[in-house]
Amino acid sequence: MSSYFTDLARQYIDGEWRPGSGSWDIIDFNPYDNEKLASITIATADEVDAAYRAAERAQKQWAATNPYARRAVFEKALRLVEEREEEIGEAIVAELGGTRLKAAFELHLAKEFLREAVHLALRPEGRIIPSPVDGKENRVYRVPVGVVGVISPFNFPFLLSLKSVAPALALGNGVVLKPHQNTPIVGGTLVAKILEDAGLPGGLLNVVVTDIAEIGDAFIEHPVPKVISFTGSDKVGRHVATVCAANFKRSVLELGGNSALVVLDDADVDYAVDAAVFSRYVHQGQVCMAANRVLVDRSVADEFTEKFVAKVATLKVGDPRDPSTVIGPVINSSQADAVSGVVEQALAEGATALVRGSVRDNLVEPSVLTGLPADSALLRQEVFGPVAFLVPFDGEEEAVRLVNDTPYGLSGAVHTGDVERGVNFAKQIDTGMFHVNDGTVHDEPIVPFGGEKHSGLGRLNGDTMLDAFTTQKWISVQHGRSGFPF
Repeated sequence: MSSYFTDLARQYIDGEWRPGSGSWDIIDFNPYDNEKLASITIATADEVDAAYRAAERAQKQWAATNPYARRAVFEKALRLVEEREEEIGEAIVAELGGTRLKAAFELHLAKEFLREAVHLALRPEGRIIPSPVDGKENRVYRVPVGVVGVISPFNFPFLLSLKSVAPALALGNGVVLKPHQNTPIVGGTLVAKILEDAGLPGGLLNVVVTDIAEIGDAFIEHPVPKVISFTGSDKVGRHVATVCAANFKRSVLELGGNSALVVLDDADVDYAVDAAVFSRYVHQGQVCMAANRVLVDRSVADEFTEKFVAKVATLKVGDPRDPSTVIGPVINSSQADAVSGVVEQALAEGATALVRGSVRDNLVEPSVLTGLPADSALLRQEVFGPVAFLVPFDGEEEAVRLVNDTPYGLSGAVHTGDVERGVNFAKQIDTGMFHVNDGTVHDEPIVPFGGEKHSGLGRLNGDTMLDAFTTQKWISVQHGRSGFPF
């Protein structure tokens, strides 16, 4: 087992590794075999305050630091991730039940986002804007917001913590990170350790491992952070946004999805099957962009369904440490119960199980369901597990209506032999992202990432990081003399 789980099972506040002062511990379990990985005494509201105050103190000098010097920290962090890739991969497999394939996928993206953070340090640019007043010069500066609070999820914790933490720091902010309770090391203290070893000054990044049962809304209500970057469910996201608005904070929300992968009548069926199986079952379906629904034109539905079911039957379920495993455990027993409940509800509503996977502890085998009633709530909600709904349709117009018939709007994909037909289809879908002849699960460092409707507010990646983690300041200079009316 990685030494990370013994060495990093602490809070990281003001450049110091210290125990929490709460009255209870968060126990970090391996979801595959329930081995205890670590025990972390939780942080209290006082420690959240100490973390934010430390970030506030350190941030002023950091913002004044030459951006080329800031950039060097992220260049070193990237080298450290490359050097420690095997250890980090082992930690991903152990703490969140990620397969070897998933760990490699997450690490690849994490390195890409660190490379972008290197460039982001130099990205802010000011402007000089004309004035209708003679002799006046209008300067617009792009400045850090100050301190950013980051709340990261359990499914891609290393990537999704770094995705907000690294850009916020690169742009001159201080950060306090609260990782998910199920992934406190990979999503929290491991990120702090890498940046500490890369030379980030103490106090700029703080990690508090805690629970709302202990701190309530202290993390998001605190007066210091000006932006809260949250990745998680729309239910919690709604609460975060409400509290932020009441406290005059900006929120950046990357929330759930109910993406559809659409197979039109002229699609390459074999290729569409491969894309659909990956899009639904990658990381046990615990992906916000996963294809919950697979919509297939009735003219190719029989062929697609036969091939889809056959491919799903080949997916190996089991120990994520085994390189041949495709589907490992879901994150915890409540998630396993929730996925089982979805399948049972679907069958009770009249659906047919083409594949019905069994459940053993946190190992949930894949299921494929069809014939769900058109008005079923299951077709409109996010299902965070290895369950696919196959839905036939008649023609493009009906497909567009079905894809949009959900409160979510994150990702999606369409398969067709005509690329421009696919693009025209994509334009009619109310999502932040949509892909032609590909899967639904994609993230790239410089392309705006985010959703519409209940799938979030704001965007991350590339230049949108400037909108998320900086603000604009107007300073005017009167080179002549203004005239005043009195």
